[in-house]
Amino acid sequence: PLFSSAMKLNELEKITRNFSETEKMPVLFLGHGSPMNAIEENEFVKGFRAIGKDIVKPKAILVISAHWETKGTFVTAMQQPKTIHDFGGFPKALFDVQYAAPGSEWLAKEVHDSVLSTSVMLDNEWGLDHGSWSILKQMYPDANVPVVQMSLDYTKDALYHYNLGKELQSLRKKGVLIIGSGNMVHNFQYAKFEQQGEVYFAHEWAIAANLTFKKLIEANDFNALIDYQKYSKELQLSAPTPEHYLPMLYTLSLREKDEKITFFNDQVIMGAFSMTSFKISK
Repeated sequence: PLFSSAMKLNELEKITRNFSETEKMPVLFLGHGSPMNAIEENEFVKGFRAIGKDIVKPKAILVISAHWETKGTFVTAMQQPKTIHDFGGFPKALFDVQYAAPGSEWLAKEVHDSVLSTSVMLDNEWGLDHGSWSILKQMYPDANVPVVQMSLDYTKDALYHYNLGKELQSLRKKGVLIIGSGNMVHNFQYAKFEQQGEVYFAHEWAIAANLTFKKLIEANDFNALIDYQKYSKELQLSAPTPEHYLPMLYTLSLREKDEKITFFNDQVIMGAFSMTSFKISK
């Protein structure tokens, strides 16, 4: 069952009131980069904190993370999602991090009911991967905002994901902050992990791709953004696999005509990873 039998009617009514219509929430795409951003102090962490303070505190958060790929579309529906340490080779301090934000059965149901093009299935196993908690830990360190994750169906193409994102539009007027978490440029083959201080090395093609993506985003050229692999070599190199790129398409599909794009954390680091993030708002 979607709701536990122990949940009383007055609790359901309270949730319903909590998700009554609000001013339209902004939408965020966050270049999440390394999970070490959860415990390090750097300019990107400062950017996440600043954007968290800049927007109205949401009633709940829906994250489309690059790190949950499934056959079909799922949303987490448990009351207390676990913190998933979906990586290796990092210091123990990172594995010790627990982000104890509650889940939201109500938001899971809202996503389920809002999406008509496919069946959104409820998941009680996954939790919050580092595409979610490493950034949310900086934005909402008290973990006091309910969080639901939505998976990426790896069997579908970019246009499918863009159109699916559009179906989430109504959530913005229910106090829900929708976050796409990935990287618009993400290529491990060309990564260079050595770094000297705050000097970021970036391949020329990665810088060019990042700039092209920004121009296409500002122009709202969603056709080019969906079909990016048909364009320049730079764009083809930017996302040889789609999982870190697709969360950006979800956020862009929610942009309305009167809304602007505000970029922040606009850097390419480690050779081939773009931290570039943006907010969509009036």
